[in-house]
Amino acid sequence: MVGTSSEDGWALWHRAERVVNEVAQGLCTLDEETSWFSDLAPAGQQAVLQQVASYAMQAHITATDGREGVARSGVKPTANPSVMICMDPPRYGFAVLPAVEHVQAFRVLVSVFSVADTRRKQTYCKGACGHPWHNLPPR
Repeated sequence: MVGTSSEDGWALWHRAERVVNEVAQGLCTLDEETSWFSDLAPAGQQAVLQQVASYAMQAHITATDGREGVARSGVKPTANPSVMICMDPPRYGFAVLPAVEHVQAFRVLVSVFSVADTRRKQTYCKGACGHPWHNLPPR
């Protein structure tokens, strides 16, 4: 299991950043990245959940994005992470959920981010996107 020591903290941060954007762009699957996430130590999972929740906030997710993302995530709509993300406004305290819910929270957050980011690329970035994270090369 991978932790979050000072040596691997930056590597974990960069990996999480790439993961959410690769899933959003269809360059890898949610299942592949869930496997990576599952191998992290609980502290690493908490750090990634905080980071991915931050990305979701920056993407200005809506309750509609939440519902669509939950449907894509494979997580039951009644699970805590699903309910939290579909609230209006969404709740972002995923890192404080019990460790047994971290994988569900990751799946929900990445899926909802993918929906919101795609929507924003089609509206705000349409035709003139200069965000490097919106144009990742294939692996």
